[in-house]
Amino acid sequence: MVNFSKKLTKDQIPGWEEYYFNYKLLKARVKVYTEQTKEGNHDRRRVLKDFSKLLDDEIEKIVLFMIKQQGLIAARLEELGKRRAVLEDIPLVQEIAELKEDYRAVGLDLVRLLKFVDLNANAVRKILKKFDERLGYTFTDYFVRSRSNHPFSQLKQVFKHVGIGAVVGALSRNLGDLEEREGSYLNIYDENPLAIPKDPIIDMIKATADKLTNSTNFLRFLGQHALIAEPDEAVGTEEEHAAAEEKYHYISLVLNLANTFLYMVNTYIVVPTADDYATSLGAAATVCGIIIGSMPVAQVFSSVYFSAWSNRSYFQPLLFSSIVLLLGNVMYAMAYDFNSLAVLLVGRALCGMGSARAVNRRYISDCVPPRIRMQASAAFVSASALGMACGPAMAGLLQVNFKLYAFTVNAETLPGWVMAFGWFAYLIWLWISFQEPVLGETYEEVHRQVSSAGSSSTKHLKYLLKQDAHGDNDQEEHLLKQDAHDDTADQEEEAPVPAAAPSVVEAYRLLTPSVKVQLLIYFMLKFSMEILLSESSVVTSYYFGWTTSTVAIFLAMLGLTVLPINAVVGTYISNMFEERQILVASEVVLLAGVLLSFNFLSTYTAAQYVCSALLTFVSAEVLEGVNLSLLSQVMPARLSRGTWNGGLLSTEAGTLARVAADGTITLAGYLGQGMLLNATLLPSLLICVASIAATLSTYNSLFY
Repeated sequence: MVNFSKKLTKDQIPGWEEYYFNYKLLKARVKVYTEQTKEGNHDRRRVLKDFSKLLDDEIEKIVLFMIKQQGLIAARLEELGKRRAVLEDIPLVQEIAELKEDYRAVGLDLVRLLKFVDLNANAVRKILKKFDERLGYTFTDYFVRSRSNHPFSQLKQVFKHVGIGAVVGALSRNLGDLEEREGSYLNIYDENPLAIPKDPIIDMIKATADKLTNSTNFLRFLGQHALIAEPDEAVGTEEEHAAAEEKYHYISLVLNLANTFLYMVNTYIVVPTADDYATSLGAAATVCGIIIGSMPVAQVFSSVYFSAWSNRSYFQPLLFSSIVLLLGNVMYAMAYDFNSLAVLLVGRALCGMGSARAVNRRYISDCVPPRIRMQASAAFVSASALGMACGPAMAGLLQVNFKLYAFTVNAETLPGWVMAFGWFAYLIWLWISFQEPVLGETYEEVHRQVSSAGSSSTKHLKYLLKQDAHGDNDQEEHLLKQDAHDDTADQEEEAPVPAAAPSVVEAYRLLTPSVKVQLLIYFMLKFSMEILLSESSVVTSYYFGWTTSTVAIFLAMLGLTVLPINAVVGTYISNMFEERQILVASEVVLLAGVLLSFNFLSTYTAAQYVCSALLTFVSAEVLEGVNLSLLSQVMPARLSRGTWNGGLLSTEAGTLARVAADGTITLAGYLGQGMLLNATLLPSLLICVASIAATLSTYNSLFY
């Protein structure tokens, strides 16, 4: 894997080298600070002051050059505008063609400038993230808060590219106008004129500008839900990309997506009938919380061993998952005739033990080529959303009651039989069609290589510390020369995979305050959604007398809002506001939905329940997309791979939230069904308020 330092050097525009962000210098300074911290001879205030000055100098250099180039481009556009004005009265084909070429030349220069700003913005982000990861400071929060909110902010010039948008608009408008003018002129003489396409340079400018503004679209926004690292196809050798292509097998990817879909159907197909099943076995209706929650309880453990198992194989964990889910659903269905709540709970727990979502996500991350990884990530999220909608809908259709030999087939047991058949068919398909990818080095081997490489640069760092202690004025020059010639100093970043966290304790230590807050938000939204969905059958039957079919339709309609909402947010809203702004707004709306759900009056109407549920569910969906997008940006690089990766941590946070929510429903059931709604909403309210407060405390560190 090509490290960022080399990528920065490789992508620099000839003649502009001296104006780029000096990433190597600042990276070397971070190494010095890190070693000073280990030896206990550093002054925190001096480090912050020194590093802030270096950053300010580098950003000022970038901004001044950017303004200079904007001025040159604006002057050229002004000159071209005068030539265009002359041609308005006397349109000459040759002159229009030449003018278009000149505009295209300016457009290419503008693209170069946009790429210059984009590369520098990435360098600033990476060095800020590296500083916080290595030293454990919250420097990013301090730096962004003090610089971005200042009236003379230069940081905004880089991240928000102030002024470039006007140049992009002027160039696109003038070039588009010339296209139309040339087209209308040709129409006079051509009986069947060809439609003149939009100039490719306009699309190139728009794509580059969108990348710079971190502008997104529906596909990318949807893919971010999977918390799979967005690929950078510019990073990596041709051999590495070729190896990725060799690993890819389309049917195997489809099998992983099918596993995701079936598992989500399996999760939610029992929700509308769980309370009736509990009462059929002689338990209270609120025991539905335990029935539904036993699956995520088991998933807490299964996610860990499946993630570790996928280091060695993908076929074996998928095979095990299918068998366990098949057995679990058979036990769930047979519990009715055994009249045993224990058999039912064991069956649901087995289903949770078969959760292979960690494997599905890992397969996409490691075995799908970068060119289609975002599409695969979006398909992963879509499969989950469709499964979430199809589960309750299928439950609403399975309203039968008959005996088949010794087994009862009714609305409570049929979901188990249907899912057992589905997993049996999937098992056969998996056995026939799955192709095990060729796995590379294990993460333990990579970790040993990284450790060895890190020790080889210790002497170099000690020398730098010694020079720093003596105040050597030539230190910066030495840092740059040594970094350029010493290959071993960069081995840590050039390793194919960052050293993975070897344990959950080490993974927790790597979590920055921003990551912890995002995981708290993820816990909060999953808790609120699980409370809403799991208690829906009990609440609606108590207050409104809804039947199983009505509850199933209601839950299916909620599930069907997932993709349209993500389309609106990903296509429009995320391009109008910063992600951190959408994050806070979604949390506030979710809080409003929870408050509206409370039964404050003697009468509780279906309209109030439906409106509050829709508000809660939709805001939680919006929040989940933005939350996971920000989480992928603030997540330490060491948590991008290995068993204890960022995807697993977010999955565990969400699963624990579901366990806590289902447990809350069961415990609140002891207060009676009349108190169930308010008793379960109170924890949601408190967690939501806490997450909003935590978000505001780390707001400036989310400047991405």
